[in-house]
Amino acid sequence: MAEQMSDDDERQQSPPSDLDFTSNKARTCIVTGSVSGHTEFQSPYPDQVLGNVLENVLHFLTSRRDRNTASLVCKSWYRVEALTRSELFIGNCYAVSPARATARFTRVRALHLKGKPRFADFNLMPPDWGAHFNPWVLAFAKACPWLEKVYLKRMSVTDDDLATLAESFLGFKELVLVCCDGFGTSGLAIFVSKCRQLKVLDLIDSELSDDETDWILCFPEGESHLESLIFDCVEFPINFEALERLVARSPSLKKLRLNQYVSIGQLYRLMVQAPQLTHLGTGSFSPSEIAGQGDQEPDYVTAFAACKSLICLSGFREIIPDYLPAIYPICANLTSLNFSYANITAEQLKPIISNCHKLQVFWVLDSICDEGLQAVAATCKELRELRVFPVDAREDSDGPVSEVGFLAISEGCRKLQSILYFCQRMTNAAVIAMSRNCPDLVVFRLCIMGRHRPDHVTGEPMDDGFGAIVMNCKKLTRLAVSGLLTDKAFDYIGRYGKLVRTLSVAFAGDSDMALKYVLEGCPQLQKLEIRDSPFGDAALCSGLHHYYNMRFLWMSSCRLTHQGCQQIAHAMPRLVVEVIRSADEEEMDVCVQTLYMYRSLEGPRNDAPKFVTIL
Repeated sequence: MAEQMSDDDERQQSPPSDLDFTSNKARTCIVTGSVSGHTEFQSPYPDQVLGNVLENVLHFLTSRRDRNTASLVCKSWYRVEALTRSELFIGNCYAVSPARATARFTRVRALHLKGKPRFADFNLMPPDWGAHFNPWVLAFAKACPWLEKVYLKRMSVTDDDLATLAESFLGFKELVLVCCDGFGTSGLAIFVSKCRQLKVLDLIDSELSDDETDWILCFPEGESHLESLIFDCVEFPINFEALERLVARSPSLKKLRLNQYVSIGQLYRLMVQAPQLTHLGTGSFSPSEIAGQGDQEPDYVTAFAACKSLICLSGFREIIPDYLPAIYPICANLTSLNFSYANITAEQLKPIISNCHKLQVFWVLDSICDEGLQAVAATCKELRELRVFPVDAREDSDGPVSEVGFLAISEGCRKLQSILYFCQRMTNAAVIAMSRNCPDLVVFRLCIMGRHRPDHVTGEPMDDGFGAIVMNCKKLTRLAVSGLLTDKAFDYIGRYGKLVRTLSVAFAGDSDMALKYVLEGCPQLQKLEIRDSPFGDAALCSGLHHYYNMRFLWMSSCRLTHQGCQQIAHAMPRLVVEVIRSADEEEMDVCVQTLYMYRSLEGPRNDAPKFVTIL
């Protein structure tokens, strides 16, 4: 059960910060009566002593995987581990019921909960599929009134849920909503007005409705405890004057990410109020349309120079490149720079990146071309993570980055651990070079846009390139493959990808053997995402030995049949097998459009919509 509710993610989570639960039971000797009428003292029972020792030891055990292992030693370890766990991670909200979770983990102060699978981000899942936060917040309101932190990803959250959070947990401090939906500004208004100890409110890539309620204005008056406020995903204007007053009375504010409706002039006013910021999302990074023609421009350079603690910079949602020199003073201190919304050229990037010697995380659009990536490689020797996104994601577009920039990164950034790279052209030679130059890679996601594209120099499949990655990068846990791939590539993955936990496949493989290689050869595989590949029932059945060890399997637009999926459901009763059709499709076809399969302690869920059939 611990494994169901505490699966590790690819990224290391920070250690739990609330380890102040310490049992006082049996700390002293037990007073009893004796036959002589005198009081005598007896030592605590051995089990109580062991429990006390275990509690003190387990408080220092912060890794979820280590805690899972400890809970499996014996019944007493299982019990004590649950009592000392203050941070609970549940990788699939349907893997366990809220009642079971709260019954076992009674001292939780931080809840991390995930809902829909990742392919929901690409409109491959109907919007009303499920993943409702409501049963969870109601259960924790009854069982864990001391809950302080909630992190939700791809969950459906309503305004009522936000109200329940605010009203049920008097000491609530942190709310992070990533890729969530279902709520609006009226729910936010209630939440922020009642959470007087709120330290973190992060809305990241979430969809919320504009109910014409001024939620910024609803923060309580007086000094604020805010340390992080992120709302760059909000797609409508906010009350800037109220925001400015809030920032001014938040002396502990370290992270602030603004939406596109905050102009560079307004950004200046906020920076003057909060020079202590370490993380800043700049908003639009362009002037307001209502700014007067004769108005004198603020001294943006001085404002940025005054933020001496700034190490993480993002935003630039409607950038005017003429303002980019304003950030020059802080480049030398930056460890993270996100230009994934900034359509800038290599020439505009070079004066910035040439001073970013400490940079460890860099997100950027492919508008910087191979030349811009070469500039990154020449300067950023400490780079650990690189993501290159496409300006134009169409399959037939002319991508401005290629194996040239990719190769430059591998040669210049030898400490690279994670890469996401969208391109139209790639070669096996460049990928092989990456595997040799960057052996510490943990995450490798190469997205060659356009289906079945081979090595554009030799015309050969990309098998050898991806084979080199799994052979030479011994720490690899996450892999996304693309381009023209035969079964040979999957043979490599099965033979050498022994630590791979997450695998994403699109438009790849020749036959069922490809999937069989992976399922039989990757013992650590937790999450498998497949779309538009020639894998059928035989491939699906080859994983019967492993599915109970996985968090989920997603297959869409493959060659599965209803009968094949039914066979899996019969063979593995503790596995939930969902067949998903489009919302406007009334009857199930013989061929399965989408299969979503996951382990669960509870069996089939009771909130499945009509377009979901649970076998």
